[in-house]
Amino acid sequence: MRIELPEKVRQIINCITEAGYEAYAVGGCIRDSILGRVPDDWDITTSATPLEVKQLFRRTIDTGIQHGTVTVMLDKEGFEVTTYRIDGKYEDGRHPEEVTFTPNLEEDLKRRDFTINAMAYNEQDGLVDLFGGMQDIQAKIIRCVGDPIARFNEDALRIMRAIRFGAQLGYEIDSETKQAIKELAPNLTKISAERIQVELTKLLVSPHPEAMRTVYETGVADVIMPEFAAIMETQQNHPHHSYSVGEHTIRAMQKVEGRKELRLAMLFHDMGKPLCLTTDEQGITHFYGHAQHSTEIARKILRRLRFDNDTTNTVCRLVQYHDYGNSVDPDRRIVRRAMNKIGGDLFPLLFEVKRADILAQSETFREKKLKRLAKWQELYAQILQRQECVSLKTLAVTGSDLIALGMKPGKELGDTLQELLELVLDQPECNTKEYLSQIIFQRK
Repeated sequence: MRIELPEKVRQIINCITEAGYEAYAVGGCIRDSILGRVPDDWDITTSATPLEVKQLFRRTIDTGIQHGTVTVMLDKEGFEVTTYRIDGKYEDGRHPEEVTFTPNLEEDLKRRDFTINAMAYNEQDGLVDLFGGMQDIQAKIIRCVGDPIARFNEDALRIMRAIRFGAQLGYEIDSETKQAIKELAPNLTKISAERIQVELTKLLVSPHPEAMRTVYETGVADVIMPEFAAIMETQQNHPHHSYSVGEHTIRAMQKVEGRKELRLAMLFHDMGKPLCLTTDEQGITHFYGHAQHSTEIARKILRRLRFDNDTTNTVCRLVQYHDYGNSVDPDRRIVRRAMNKIGGDLFPLLFEVKRADILAQSETFREKKLKRLAKWQELYAQILQRQECVSLKTLAVTGSDLIALGMKPGKELGDTLQELLELVLDQPECNTKEYLSQIIFQRK
């Protein structure tokens, strides 16, 4: 197999090999090249020691020299070059206590996580695949290099990475590897919230967010998000639903584009249902107030996993209002007031959330729900086109205008602006400076 190496990668490899050492592009860049994907970056592995690498290139950075990694700079672009190594004991379940450099490529490759990430390539030797990575790519399987128990004990984050790679590539996890995940899932408590967040986000925005089923089935959810395990075990007996809360959630995630805020909103939108489950005399389940409970749970989890404030706030607003107005036949006045209450900026995302929610429910009433949603979207577009006022920002008069008309700063001024906004929300044609000023003038 021939892989087209970038010119700078080829230049680094040639420089090292001409000096008498071995050098290969290795890992994810080889996997992605085989799959026809554009690698995010190119890593190089070599038999040369870090000091020997540094002597071969004019500009280098000691990014991780204690672990054998030197960044070679070519025209302001950096490439990590790492010496073949054998990892020592992983005392913390994440990092080796020490590394030993080795001249043997096989020793370096067999310490890596999965077979598809343990291949190397240079133009002289071609593809070096000692652990069946190509075979697993063809079979669409995620499999650990060697003993999966050993690999996951070395680095518990590999548990999340296995599920994430499966989601990104649409691969199944090898049965032995999956069993090891089930046994060692509790080791994820050793991994930082930030690391869990990165892997979870990559999984959620992948083409296969349904890999969250694997997160539940392997017991990983019990460790990183027990709230998700709870919804997977909560049934819904209701004409509007055909699935458990968890299965509905997974199907809803599949119905939105792979944008972080949208997938997170669908993950959390019904997570409060187990807390407010009731069953009536006919055996029908109800979840009154679940949107508020779901919002509180979403905020708690997003903070626990160290998501940034912007993402947290956007997702929580989407969760809070995902059911808002679902049973209302709207007119422009209703939509204007909804935009004022929720924030007009949220509506494009909120429409996507509502549509996904509907499509993941039973077919009963689906057509009616989608028509109602389309009406909301149509009216929203009209309001934007007509530039109708929906907030104090677009009110034709400001606090300064009212002061100029003789009002004093303070609570009365704020209350007056709010009264004028209420008027305009009902009668958008009244949103002119002349008309609103005349109202104030008549009150004096």
